[in-house]
Amino acid sequence: MPSIVVLDPISPDGFALLEKARAQGIEHEIATGLSGDALRDALARHDGAICRSGVKITADVLAGNHRLKAIVRAGVGTDNIDKEAATRLGIVVMNTPAGNTVSTAEHTFALILALSRNVAAADASLRDHRWDRGKFMGVQLAGKTLGIVGLGRIGQAVAARARAFDMRVLGYDPFLSPERAAELGIELVDAVPKMFPEIDYLTVHTPLTDETRHLINAAALKTLKPGVRLVNCARGGIYDEAALLEGLKSGVIAGVALDVFEKEPCTESPLFGVPGVLVTPHLGASTEEAQSQVAVEGVGLLIDFLSTGAIRHSVNAGSIDPKALESVRGFLDLAWRLGLLVAQLDDLPPRSCSIAFRGEVAARNTKLVTAAFAAGLLESAIEGVNIVNAELLLRERGIELVEQKRTDPGAFSSVVAVDLVAGDHVHRAAGTLFGHSMPRLVQLEGHRLEAYLDGVLLVFTHQDVPGIIGQVGTAFGKLGVNIAQMTVGRSAPGGDAIGVLNLDQAPDEHALAEVLACQGIKSAKVVKMPPAGQLPNWLAIAGPTTRSGADGECD
Repeated sequence: MPSIVVLDPISPDGFALLEKARAQGIEHEIATGLSGDALRDALARHDGAICRSGVKITADVLAGNHRLKAIVRAGVGTDNIDKEAATRLGIVVMNTPAGNTVSTAEHTFALILALSRNVAAADASLRDHRWDRGKFMGVQLAGKTLGIVGLGRIGQAVAARARAFDMRVLGYDPFLSPERAAELGIELVDAVPKMFPEIDYLTVHTPLTDETRHLINAAALKTLKPGVRLVNCARGGIYDEAALLEGLKSGVIAGVALDVFEKEPCTESPLFGVPGVLVTPHLGASTEEAQSQVAVEGVGLLIDFLSTGAIRHSVNAGSIDPKALESVRGFLDLAWRLGLLVAQLDDLPPRSCSIAFRGEVAARNTKLVTAAFAAGLLESAIEGVNIVNAELLLRERGIELVEQKRTDPGAFSSVVAVDLVAGDHVHRAAGTLFGHSMPRLVQLEGHRLEAYLDGVLLVFTHQDVPGIIGQVGTAFGKLGVNIAQMTVGRSAPGGDAIGVLNLDQAPDEHALAEVLACQGIKSAKVVKMPPAGQLPNWLAIAGPTTRSGADGECD
């Protein structure tokens, strides 16, 4: 009989759903406030677990677990769950991305308004029996510019509210299409620092990653518009708290509102008590409605998974039917690598993409292969992307993904071809499999060639004239950059051509400049691919498993 353990307090509506599940033969246990051996033992006794942000599910407490099949986070962030450890054990990790959206967006705007009108400081002053009306002059939002970093569900909801307050909205998200941004009334920028001189307010709605950590730091203070107000209801650490203090003291920053902190719980901080600082104890999702929605959705995810094998909102590896997987495993690797490749060919955000199957592969389960391409396309920009959630994440950002099939063979028995539209450019790549598991690039930007899809690649366009390859080889040779493989494709003798070099190490900016200085070279781009044979976690551990009940299909 399957069972669920509740590791953090959840809404009564969630418990009501668990009680109803007893009729389906699904039991539950409430075990909150656990850690260490007690948590390890509780997880080992159950098939599913539901938590919020309180419990820390680390590799240590998962070690040796042979029963647990799914963990659901009743909320968006899964920082408190070791997803790599869970993935390696075949444990599906799911979250509830929609339940917190409105509440977090509203709290963000509550902080923006409170900062603008000095609400907390004025309240404290009056409670202290002082009528300091002239001390708390505020500013209005109409006509001001709000910068938003991260335009997923919450970022888009904040943008809608800002527009209602007659604010101008600038936004950055590497995978929001210009068309979708225009629909939302958002002016896109292609790099976060470009918005700094223009914005009166900044709010962030992204995960904490190596790219977003300390997005606002000491260097950013030099380019931020004086008098800017900063809000963070996403993750502590996106703003460098020491830099915030410096900016407040220098006057560059007029106000800071934090709902999250680098270390939580946070009861002591140099920012506390500083004029212009407003703080709340991680209340973004703390509404009755949000708690009810995430609890009901989270319990529903677990019940569906344990009763039917259905997987939704997975942030790691979902279980895949072994037969379906084995028939396309090599093509999943190929499509993932093609996604990684074309994502690095342009710095502009994608507008649309497509994948076409020709030959024998077109008769197989290409839905999984299409999802693998989407996962590769998004991997560098979005945390936790995999074949379960990649297409949904593309659609949320207004990026259309089209799939086409032709069963008649071409030059190879099976070919996977992908297109990516970014700005005014269309990037094209096609690949095939040598044997069962060796991906090869056979076409790039309309030119036929043959190249390995692993390691460090240099993709360069050039005129098809004598001496180009020698010049590139000489430039790299002088700087100690070794060329492992080389291939060139051309449209016609003397016309445009493209080259792909497999390098033993990534060239630095100086080496790349040397290549660009070669006569006849038009462009050069370094593309970093995984080593040969290295698979993403969601593919490396997916497949046949002996874990009891872990054979649900991903559909």
